[in-house]
Amino acid sequence: MTTEHICIMIAIIIYLGAMLYVGYRCSKNNHDTADFYLGGRKLGPLVTAMSAEASDMSSWLLMGLPGLAYLTGIADAGWTAIGLAIGTYVNWKIVAKRIRRYTHVAGNSITLPSFFSNRYRDSHKILQSIGAIFIVIFFIPYTASGFAACGKLFSSLFGVNYVGAMLISAIVIVGYTTLGGFLAASTTDFIQSIIMSIAMIIVFIFGINIAGGISAVIENAQSLPGYLTMTTTYDPVAGVEQPYPLISIISMIAWGLGYFGMPHILLRFMAIEDENKLTLSRRVATTWVVISLAVAVLIGVIGLAMSDTGALTVLTGSDSETIIVRISDLLSTYGIVPAFLAGTILAGILASTMSTADSQLLAASSAVSSDLLGGILAKTASKKNTMFADRITLILISVIAAFLASDPDSSVFNIVSFAWAGFGAVFGPVVLFALFWRRSNWQGALAGMISGGTMVFIWKYLVRPMGGAWDIYELLPAFLISSAMIVIVSLVTKAPSQEITEEFDRV
Repeated sequence: MTTEHICIMIAIIIYLGAMLYVGYRCSKNNHDTADFYLGGRKLGPLVTAMSAEASDMSSWLLMGLPGLAYLTGIADAGWTAIGLAIGTYVNWKIVAKRIRRYTHVAGNSITLPSFFSNRYRDSHKILQSIGAIFIVIFFIPYTASGFAACGKLFSSLFGVNYVGAMLISAIVIVGYTTLGGFLAASTTDFIQSIIMSIAMIIVFIFGINIAGGISAVIENAQSLPGYLTMTTTYDPVAGVEQPYPLISIISMIAWGLGYFGMPHILLRFMAIEDENKLTLSRRVATTWVVISLAVAVLIGVIGLAMSDTGALTVLTGSDSETIIVRISDLLSTYGIVPAFLAGTILAGILASTMSTADSQLLAASSAVSSDLLGGILAKTASKKNTMFADRITLILISVIAAFLASDPDSSVFNIVSFAWAGFGAVFGPVVLFALFWRRSNWQGALAGMISGGTMVFIWKYLVRPMGGAWDIYELLPAFLISSAMIVIVSLVTKAPSQEITEEFDRV
């Protein structure tokens, strides 16, 4: 191992050790399941803002999005970024304060599925159970994508075995999350968002310098047909321009719909200590998201310019998602200080991965131990034993996710896009109607969840492969079908009770 790689490794080890220490410190504040899964609703506005967005963006921000821009130009990546930016702002604007208030009033709900059952007085916990099952279905592969990103990072950088690198990363993530729960995840996410920002700034400045300046980057992008426009895309295999139809633009913007149903993001809204501080959180979060998405797309463009000048090897397929890793490796060859900076960049990639994986693990384990088994545990176990069950559940889910992540050829972008569609369609419409439609009932909510989740699979594997006008991101049709089912079923079934409507009016 070279001196540069040793410096990188030291920087990463310091970072990983710091995350484990945060988990240990936060473990002292966990006294029951509510603390473990929602931090006692004590988050400050900055931690709420940055942990929500760090847990949102994941390795997709530093690997998936730059890789997409590197391969095909700014259209796909750009329209996706625009959809996400709009979705972020609207979610904070209309959902955040209301769900914080409503989850507290409706039985002090600590998970999204439990809120649905409490909101609609679902005494049989059908909504809670079905919601928990969908969380497990979609969060395990989502978490696996994070583990896979870590494995790709170390494998491509140090030439080590992919599976071994992935497992070590997973152990660290599971370690601090199991120790500190939601508070540890949120605190580390706040730290990780800062490291991610620093990493992107370093890559952006260094990449432009190596590529020959901004003008050289633009000139290179303009030389590729369709690469630098939002209405066409570049075909890297044939080297020709391809049209980017309106239906594709709509599909990419539809990514923003997913925010309304993301449990790990909505939990941040639910956990803030003072709902009146959500305005500050919204401004901070939206600003960070817009800047970060723009820089991530530009890093892909800069990376291609570096490849075309010979500074980096040309990347194809899913290897394009390692573009920031390759830039970091190049930076490390310029001396000890640059090597430590490269280590910071790679720690940033780890941060982006960990900040999502820890939140996903918590959401998935809460779905099992609190939503599916909560009634049994509450009757048969003490607070201490319930906490133990929470942690064991989290570890078991991590093992399954690690098994799914054992394939080194999996695409981070593709895995995330499917899981994102799943959550957006299953929970997004239900959240919106539960918060804003007085007439909605539990039958409508159940129909919305099942139809949305089912349609994601149907559209992804049966309809979308037909191509043409059917080639729409599965989130959009599934979201619309779910919304329609909620309205239709709610109207043809019994209206909610006076108790439910009075609580709605109070909120």
